[in-house]
Amino acid sequence: MFAGKKMILFISAVLAVSLFSSSLTAFLLSRRDEKVFFGGLGRVCRQVVEECPQAKGAVSAALKEYSAGPPALEEDFLLSYGYRRQDFTGGDRQRVRYVAVGFFVSGALFFFTFFYWRKKENARICALTGYLERVNAGDTGLLLENDGDEASRLQDEIYKTVMQLYQTREEALRDRNLFAENLSNIAHQLKTPITSISLTLQMLKEKPVSAVREQIGRQLLRLEHLEEALLLLSRLDAGTLDFQKKETDVFTLLTLAADNLEEIFAQREVSVEIPEAEAVAIRVDTEWTMEAVMNLMKNCAEHTPPRSVVHCAYEKNPLYTQIQIWDEGPGFAKADLPHLFERFYRGSDSKNDGIGIGLPLAKQIIEAQNGTLTAENLRSGARFTLRFYR
Repeated sequence: MFAGKKMILFISAVLAVSLFSSSLTAFLLSRRDEKVFFGGLGRVCRQVVEECPQAKGAVSAALKEYSAGPPALEEDFLLSYGYRRQDFTGGDRQRVRYVAVGFFVSGALFFFTFFYWRKKENARICALTGYLERVNAGDTGLLLENDGDEASRLQDEIYKTVMQLYQTREEALRDRNLFAENLSNIAHQLKTPITSISLTLQMLKEKPVSAVREQIGRQLLRLEHLEEALLLLSRLDAGTLDFQKKETDVFTLLTLAADNLEEIFAQREVSVEIPEAEAVAIRVDTEWTMEAVMNLMKNCAEHTPPRSVVHCAYEKNPLYTQIQIWDEGPGFAKADLPHLFERFYRGSDSKNDGIGIGLPLAKQIIEAQNGTLTAENLRSGARFTLRFYR
């Protein structure tokens, strides 16, 4: 398609040059004929007046009548004396001369246009080829300046493709590094309970007591929780987790999440405050969103002093619905704040049984439903902010 457009453009240029040359030739011939005719008429009139002065008035009258509107030429009168047209216009040789000049000008313009176009096209091809060679050599510099011609579309598409390939390569490298890091963290997380179970079994052989069995049960429960979390994260990464979205009341969502954490709140001697404000609904998967909210509430409960309160608030505006959950504890450590949502990251004040999956899992669940999750420190406590966009 691009070659066809170039051929049409080239043919159009040739036709334009030919038309210009033809018009120029016709113009020159007409001016030359006018000069010859005017000169010849003058010579004839002068000869008549010189030979017959009394005919001066008749000649003047005839010229005035002719200039007012030239009648048809009296060819038969001149032919009767043996004259032909070419005897007064210079003959065919003169016409051939002018036609040759016209063809020469047309050919010169044609070849000039052709070679200029080819030179410009070759220059653009060389520039694009040089750019691709630099790209293959690892140079990510910008493309050449856009000239606004037809090749600029190809240039833009090449640049877009190169940038997409660079982005894809960077994402692939980042995913590969993240996979290797996650695999290392998973191996470390699995190693801890497995080692604990192995040591506990040795103790059980030497001294069978119920406390040893309880310790094995706790480690197995930890392994089961880790397995479920890893399977869930892998489904989120692959985009295979099916969210059954429906209109869900925010107050009901927060209440159900708090009810599922009632035992943890009781152990920590922490209460939950959920204000029953104006009815606000969001379109989300209730079960998975509640799982994310539970992880946030649990984090607040674990980092707030006993007999304190975990607060909740929610509101809506034309752009999004916002939910906030905060505690009355010391807040996040400054060093931990940028890494809170990284997988397997454990803060400086985390418990020994934590695996660092809760907050990253909550973030992915919320973002998969057109939402955002952020964390910040308050004057007293830490706060999570969820926004679900309309």
